[in-house]
Amino acid sequence: MEADSKENARQRLRSREELTALERSARERLDRVEHRLIVCAGTGCRACGCLAVAAEAREAVDRMGLAGRVEVLETGCHGFCEQGPLVLVRPGDLFYPRVKPKQLEGIIEESVINGRPVESQLYRDPRTGEPVASEGEIPFYRHQTRYVFGLNGSIDPTRIDDYIAFGGYEALARALFDLAPEAIVEEVTASGLKGRGGGGFPTGRKWATCRAAEGERRYVICNADEGDPGAFMDRSLLEGNPHRVIEGMLIGARAIGADEGFVYVRDEYPLAVEHIGTALEQARALGLLGPDILGSGFSFDIQVNRGGGAFVCGESTALMASLEGKVGEPRAKYVHTVEEGLWGEPSNLNNVETWANVPLIVRDGADAFSAMGTETSKGTKIFSLVGKVNNTGLVEVAMGMTLRGIVEEIGGGLPEGSRLKAVQTGGPSGGCLPESMMDLPVDFERLTEAGSMMGSGGLIVMDQKTCMVDVARYFVHFLNEESCGKCVPCRSGLAAMLERLERICAGQGASGDVDFLAECGRWMEQASLCALGTTAANPVLSTLRYFREEYDAHVHEQRCPAGVCTALITYRINPELCDGCRACAKVCPEQAIEGEKKSLHRLYAERCIKCGACMAACRQGAIERI
Repeated sequence: MEADSKENARQRLRSREELTALERSARERLDRVEHRLIVCAGTGCRACGCLAVAAEAREAVDRMGLAGRVEVLETGCHGFCEQGPLVLVRPGDLFYPRVKPKQLEGIIEESVINGRPVESQLYRDPRTGEPVASEGEIPFYRHQTRYVFGLNGSIDPTRIDDYIAFGGYEALARALFDLAPEAIVEEVTASGLKGRGGGGFPTGRKWATCRAAEGERRYVICNADEGDPGAFMDRSLLEGNPHRVIEGMLIGARAIGADEGFVYVRDEYPLAVEHIGTALEQARALGLLGPDILGSGFSFDIQVNRGGGAFVCGESTALMASLEGKVGEPRAKYVHTVEEGLWGEPSNLNNVETWANVPLIVRDGADAFSAMGTETSKGTKIFSLVGKVNNTGLVEVAMGMTLRGIVEEIGGGLPEGSRLKAVQTGGPSGGCLPESMMDLPVDFERLTEAGSMMGSGGLIVMDQKTCMVDVARYFVHFLNEESCGKCVPCRSGLAAMLERLERICAGQGASGDVDFLAECGRWMEQASLCALGTTAANPVLSTLRYFREEYDAHVHEQRCPAGVCTALITYRINPELCDGCRACAKVCPEQAIEGEKKSLHRLYAERCIKCGACMAACRQGAIERI
């Protein structure tokens, strides 16, 4: 198989017809394989030991005399990260979670040779306890619309012929030979695609402006500087399907008249860096990058630049400054990057997910894309679903699905004993929406109206044990650390808000602190230089809007309703429930609990460090938090 890939890479494609012939031969190669053992080899599953699973699968195939009939395929992320390592058996789409190397021989024996599922190793629905054999029937997958993310579980991202076998670069051929550059822009405009990096600006309008701008050269840039805590959508696309991103950039370059492009990816993504580098080399070798692509006369190439991990470099002008070798600081927005961007030339920047949508739009047409979603927000969106929810991972849904649908149907709801309190959308600069707004459809406009935003796609589920004041403090602390410090509203505003939030959480809040937070947030929205500053107050303003009573409890009652802020917590022993078992005294690190066995114990508040170990150890529920 590897030899075939290398042979294909040596044959430079000189025409559209040669690409079609390669697609046919690559598809025939895939069709010759009777069965596939598909191992998710994204970063999440690698951390769980998937490479050992893949190695054992290959050895088992050889031992059982199935070489040539069964292929072991390492793919990118499948999304259901908490269930890794994941193995799929095709045909049949039999889904096996948390696979151990020693289980492979049994899976091959039953599912490949005998065509039966190994019932004891199947995924079980946490709500019903029933086994589910097929990937498509698992609720986590069944309620998704895997439009951009779909190929991640079907191709080896290090083999260009796998991507081509599934129609890869067909859209590029159409853009080169069937559509004028203006027609490409019109197709993207008609689709209604908006930028998936956070701003939600219409992609076609941005392309049209860049194409019309005056300049000697034009550049296209892929923003893969994904800095939101807990977000890994762009990383997983680059790891699992880098050629789709490259193809999108090629089409964009053709549309606006660029001959050079850049992928700006954070250095903390080593697998993504490796896979995009491999994909670029393969595309060049085949003549899909470089001079005279497919004999069309169009020339274009891409290089990778590694970012140092600064959150602010996700902002377009800061990113371009970093590409130029300067300090990654934003500039004023009155000069737009589509007119004067990288090295002062017209530059078109989109994020990974936006570029990955482009080949599908050009290949299938604008109508197919715009048929998904809402009236104003078209297509799908990939979210990183994390927090207090049963099923965590990457999910892709059509715009317009409700937050409740994502949390309940795909996420499987909250763990037993937990109650939904809020969902934070849009990353650290997003907003926290209460349970009462869970029927809100997910689209750009509705989330913004509610005081949050789409952002790049972070979605954090919180339960009743979450303190919303502490959540605001956490995100403001992150943004304060990541602010470039160039403009006063962001630099001083974040520091001032953080100081007030820390005082409130420490039980030292004053009566005017809450009003100060609201006023400071409004000034930051109006006066900050870039989007980091103008949206940085969202965590505070949204929690003030929907959870004001928690701020008041901290300041006026010296109480944290969620029992999170340790300075506002007091533990006591309920004398009616204490049976003197000494379980609490044994685990207390400060010997703050005293008492004889089978007699009432006493908790000395002056020694207590409020770690909660006693409460966790008490089987009688006698330790109370007040």
